[in-house]
Amino acid sequence: MVRALSKSREGPNPRVWMGKRGAKVVPDPDELRALGKKLDEVRRQNEPRREAPPTSLGIASRFATEFVVAVAFGGGLGWALDRWLGTKPIFLLLLFVLGAAAGIRNVMRAAARINAEQAASQKDDKET
Repeated sequence: MVRALSKSREGPNPRVWMGKRGAKVVPDPDELRALGKKLDEVRRQNEPRREAPPTSLGIASRFATEFVVAVAFGGGLGWALDRWLGTKPIFLLLLFVLGAAAGIRNVMRAAARINAEQAASQKDDKET
């Protein structure tokens, strides 16, 4: 004797439901809560960590380094070219000025990046 399958949740196994497309397992609510907690924990671990905002001393030393390196590189390259080509101060002066311009440009670029990061972090703080 063959018994017909029931479409209700009641019967020998209440976690199996017979739908139009076959049997479906109904998950246990406790298992779903545990899975949700695991997912929340993994999401918290994968969130980018917030770094401390840069200090005034850190920003000033970064700007000074950017500028000094550019000027020193330009001046050093100009001095080497003058020595190699036998010209006296032409390349030294020219590349020193170009190095200073590059240093100023780098400082302005770094300042814009720091301002954008601080504005974004303040915007995130206001939203939460």
